[in-house]
Amino acid sequence: MILFRAAVLLGAVATMGAAPLPIEGFWQVKSGGGVIELHRCDGDTLCGRIAASDDLRDKPDIRDVKNRHPELQTRRLRGLDIFHGFRGGPDIWTDGRIYNPNDGRTYRGTLRLTSPDKVRVVGCLVYPLCNGQNWTRIK
Repeated sequence: MILFRAAVLLGAVATMGAAPLPIEGFWQVKSGGGVIELHRCDGDTLCGRIAASDDLRDKPDIRDVKNRHPELQTRRLRGLDIFHGFRGGPDIWTDGRIYNPNDGRTYRGTLRLTSPDKVRVVGCLVYPLCNGQNWTRIK
């Protein structure tokens, strides 16, 4: 009985450590019907994968053909992690990388949760060559 209680307590503590971050979830991209799912990838590191887009609805098997590495050009875009290594939180995430499958480039990125349902995404080739978008949470 004591072992059972200890196991339940340890399970509860482990679950508390994995509580969703305020920024986790599905976000509507500004154009192209894109949806990105922001999720925890390594401990408290934030990543993001392609969940949907207008192009993927029409052609679900689209591949990463513009990738600069030929060995990666056969990857499917649906489910592909394109945000990597963002650290910080709960409202500001920095030091991340954003891969853009439209041009095959990777950019430095920051994410700023401006409200519970809005996030500002900024990608920079090199500072000050940056571009940003505001995304809306999908409920």
